[in-house]
Amino acid sequence: MTIAKFYGVGQFGLSFELFPPKTAVGMTRLAEQTSKLIEYGPDYITCTYGAGGSTQDRTLKVIGQVRQQHALPVATHLTCVGSTVDELREYLARALRSGVHNVVALRGDPPQGEKRFMPTVGGFSYANQLVTLIRDEFPEMGIAVGGYPETHQEAASPEVDLENLKRKVDAGADVIITQLFYNNADYFRFRDRCVRLGIQVPIVPGLLPVTNLGQIRRIASMCGAKLPIPLLANLQDREDDPRGQFEAGVEFASLQARELIAEDVAGLHFYVLNKSAATGRVLEKLQLPGR
Repeated sequence: MTIAKFYGVGQFGLSFELFPPKTAVGMTRLAEQTSKLIEYGPDYITCTYGAGGSTQDRTLKVIGQVRQQHALPVATHLTCVGSTVDELREYLARALRSGVHNVVALRGDPPQGEKRFMPTVGGFSYANQLVTLIRDEFPEMGIAVGGYPETHQEAASPEVDLENLKRKVDAGADVIITQLFYNNADYFRFRDRCVRLGIQVPIVPGLLPVTNLGQIRRIASMCGAKLPIPLLANLQDREDDPRGQFEAGVEFASLQARELIAEDVAGLHFYVLNKSAATGRVLEKLQLPGR
């Protein structure tokens, strides 16, 4: 089943994002956490891979495991980093043979230690080119692309960033999943601007519940997300209380999600970091119908 079918009138799409562990022990732990997450009724699960496709085999193993154990639709991430067009085509064919019918198509971030994205010789420079490849040669696959409520860090301007997003949608993307954010006003402005530009596909908020001070500082340094002062203050007040920080983060994420749902978002996508506790607590507080 393709992901476009999980969004629409009377539907609310719920999805989780995993990443491939580096060890066999990590795979076992992930399987345990995934089993707990499945209890909250996700419609599908996605899995990332390392820069340049360095964990492609493990990515397919993770989502293959989810399919086999839980009979759940899955999506593989795919980026332009470090791959030729032929290599991208080969991976897509392999994924499809494995029963993967959805792709999160991204340009991808520069590998660690590099400041700028450099296209591979014989590869793509932009995500819309990857979307076109998938739509033209693998039309049976569903396609999600990334959107940036606070503007992509490399974009020349918010207007240019939005034009790039429209190119991805016009190339055939079914769904937009946003980068994480913590100020809902940023998402609502982004959604309104998309609509004015003629973007009509579902725009799904991506959420990452923050459960400790160190985590939120790392997030800010990596993706540039603006951090709400009340959340930061609550975590700082509980700096010596790990459980208190966890509860403060869960409460903030629950309120954030509840406000988004009240504004009729198409669904929610949780960046779970291969753990179930925080996202599970948020979903318990939300009590989504039918889950």
